[in-house]
Amino acid sequence: MMYSEAAEGKKFGKSECVKSIFLFLFNYLVFLGLIAFFVFFNTLKSPEEDVAFGVYVRTNISTLGYLAASVFVLFVVIYFYYIFEDRAFLAVMKNSQLVFTLLGTGLVVCYFFGVFFNVYARPSALTALLALLLLRRRDAILMNVVFAMLMFSIDHFSNYDPGIDYATATDCYPVIAFSEGMVAIFVGSKVKTRLRSFLTGFAICIPVLIMASCIEYNKGGGIVWPLVYGVEGGMLSAVFFMALLPVFEVIFNCVTDYRLRELTDHDAPLMRELREKAMGTFNHCIVVAHLAEACAIALNEDTALARAAAYYHDVGKLRQPEYFTENQSGYNPHNELSPELSVDIIRSHAKDGYDLIRSKRLPKILADIAVQHHGTLPIKYFYAKALKMSDGEVNIENFSYPGPKPQSKIAAIIMIADASEAISRTLPERTPEKVENAVREIIEERMDLDQFDECDITMRDLTAIKETIVSCLTGVYHSRIRYPKIKIKRKNEGEEKEE
Repeated sequence: MMYSEAAEGKKFGKSECVKSIFLFLFNYLVFLGLIAFFVFFNTLKSPEEDVAFGVYVRTNISTLGYLAASVFVLFVVIYFYYIFEDRAFLAVMKNSQLVFTLLGTGLVVCYFFGVFFNVYARPSALTALLALLLLRRRDAILMNVVFAMLMFSIDHFSNYDPGIDYATATDCYPVIAFSEGMVAIFVGSKVKTRLRSFLTGFAICIPVLIMASCIEYNKGGGIVWPLVYGVEGGMLSAVFFMALLPVFEVIFNCVTDYRLRELTDHDAPLMRELREKAMGTFNHCIVVAHLAEACAIALNEDTALARAAAYYHDVGKLRQPEYFTENQSGYNPHNELSPELSVDIIRSHAKDGYDLIRSKRLPKILADIAVQHHGTLPIKYFYAKALKMSDGEVNIENFSYPGPKPQSKIAAIIMIADASEAISRTLPERTPEKVENAVREIIEERMDLDQFDECDITMRDLTAIKETIVSCLTGVYHSRIRYPKIKIKRKNEGEEKEE
């Protein structure tokens, strides 16, 4: 599953509606310009030198008008799909532009491969693969259908000439493109590594091989080269996908499983800085990531996102790492500060994490979880310290995190896993019973303070989280046998062995 720069908290109002319509119309004009370029390029390749671009347009104005109308209808289909399925998606202009960029990229690549090779060599599954990773599966299915129809319209209502040998293949192209794209969507959704993405190309070429065999055999022609071109088209879909995906990830700041895995590499810039400047926090994040990933599996949530969110949830501590217990070695600077100043430093790490992640142009969803993982919880240690110093007259809100509360199950998982890992280190005995009691108290406290009111987590989910964390923590901090204190002396090298 992919996480784009979604419109969290942004409503699709009249202003967004007008902007999205103008953006669709602008891209429609861009696509008409792209089609005009295709027509112009075809006239340059035409063997009939007297058929110039202007002449062709004037003599085929009705056919080109039908082509323009076809493109417009397909754009309307896309617009109303998102109006009824996901209006929040349209509220962010960058999302709509991503859709049209995907379609345009697929058209350009497939057009030129069709011109210089043939219809079987087109990487027809490219748009479907990119949409699968950068959008959602059902969005990818829509993009696949729209792309097949767009390419078919351009083939038949422009001056594209596939040659007499491949005219039948052009007529069948919607079936070829659609079937290739659907295979890519359902096979590619299970792929988690770039190597397997490349191997997906072999599965993608199966439909075109079947179609090419039937078409060319029925015509009585040779089928060797069409099959070779079919394999080429399937493999090129995977190759172009791997080459273009990082470009789209950076330009549109999209989040895919591939990018999340790259961000959780220990040599990623922020991870390396955290390891060098706040080793205690870094080790804490690794254990939290282990807990969060296990909880995500139990709840059928995105494990790659849970792991990445755990890695980055405390990066705000990089601003002042020495003020956090896990990074201290004996000296505690809070002993010289007032509770009010100390709590300002501690609670600022959530907002600092958000700002740091955004400043590095990392995915917004990681920044959101970083600022949400403490919700509006009070910082009890400094609140209790302030109570002692002020005879009990303290406003607890001044000693609480500003929020917001967790907005998703992943954020709730990070909140619970973060506190559970921290409290497990304070337990004198980490037996399963004591760990379970500690984790239960953490969850109940957050429920009493309404920390889960703004996310769709259920009691069943919370029970699964508790059981998973208890199992993981007792495994991480399991007991060991005591080794006997026996000092073994090395045998002298000069000592003679007994016979």
